[in-house]
Parts: sequence; C-alpha cells; structure tokens
Amino acid sequence: METYYHKNSTKTTAKKAFINSLPVMAGYICLCIGFGVLLESNGYSFLWAILMSLTIYAGSMQYVAVDLLSGGATLIATALMTLMVNARHLFYSISMLENYKNMGKLKPLLAATLTDETYSLVCSKELLPEDIDEKKYYLFISLMNQCYWVAGSAIGGLVGAAITFNTTGIEFAMTSLFVLIFVEQWESTKSHIPAILGVVCSLGCLVVFGSGSFLIPSMICITIALLIFRKGAEKND
Repeated sequence: METYYHKNSTKTTAKKAFINSLPVMAGYICLCIGFGVLLESNGYSFLWAILMSLTIYAGSMQYVAVDLLSGGATLIATALMTLMVNARHLFYSISMLENYKNMGKLKPLLAATLTDETYSLVCSKELLPEDIDEKKYYLFISLMNQCYWVAGSAIGGLVGAAITFNTTGIEFAMTSLFVLIFVEQWESTKSHIPAILGVVCSLGCLVVFGSGSFLIPSMICITIALLIFRKGAEKND
C-alpha cells in the first residue's frame, strides 16, 4: 500500500533523523577527534583528515590508513588491507538492497555512506511514525552521520596541531564504539540470538585463524549461522 505523507514530512523526518542519530554523533565526534589527532601526530594536517573522511569514510580503515601512510605501504598492500578490514560491508549491505532499490539517483550516495552505525539506524525503521518519509529518512541519516564524522576529524586535526600530547592507545576509540553499538542493540531487541551467534562465531574464528586473519571467516560463519537460525530469531522478536 502506498503511503501518503504530510506537507511538513521533510521537516518532521529531518527532526526524527537528527534525534535518532544523536548517539552516533556523540560516538563519531569522539572517535574522529582521536583519528584527527593521530593523523596530525604523524605529520598530516587537518585538511587530510577532512579529505579522508569525505572520501574513505570508514572508521577502522582510516585508523589503519594512518599506519599505512606513515609506513610507506604499497598500493597492493593497501588494497588488500582495505578489503580485509571492510569485508563486513559486503555481508550486511546485501540486506539493504530491498530498502534502497527505489532510491533512484540517491542509491550510489546511500551505498557509499552506509556504515555500521547508519545501517543500525536505517534497519530500525519499523519504529518510525507513519508520517515519516522513509526515503528522506535514509538520506538524512546517511548525510548527518557523515557530517558528524567529517566535523570530528576536522576538530581532531586542529586539536592535534594546537596541543602536543602522547597519543598511545587513542586508536582504541574504534573498539569502544563497536562495544557501545553492541550493548545498545542488545538492550533494544527481545531476541539476543543474532548477538550471541556473532560473539560465538567471532571467538571461534579468532581461536582457529588467529587475530590477523579471523575477520572474513567470522563474517562468513555469522552469515551462515544467521541464515540457519533466522526463523528462531524472528519468532522471538
């Protein structure tokens, strides 16, 4: 059934998207300040932080990119590392094909700005009021989240240039954000089967393949496990 929206749906949708994205804003700003500081400490100005956040826009990969840049990594090594770090996007983005299929010219933009946190928000659209335009909601969430990311990177670069301090351990901010997202999803859903499967598969692959190679195998195992236990998880929801 086609849904009709009020004339002020754009304003209402933008407001709802902003409210829902506030937790992401808090996480992104703190996370990207760390990235900007780390990049500045390796000799790259805040302009590089902004450029990387506009083009790469991948949290963990941007942190890794700092080491790749400072270490003089080759293009092949960089490409392989990028594939390993961001391989998870291949798995969860498949589930967004149905949501984004009617987005027209906006589809490439939405695909390019689909991060873990954006995915989490757009997948919770069932909780949206009826007067919210889903297509505009997807767009606002995607753009707002990247704006937070770019702003945080710029702030971090400027802070790093103005203040000199020890940056050891600052890269742990990315791990903290993922833990926060996990806890938030655990508390907001009735079924914990997907979360438990993710933890079990990841730990199993970590033991078998080691910390340097467990990412892709764990993603494959998680995908297979979710397909097998999908019906049970849906019933518990």
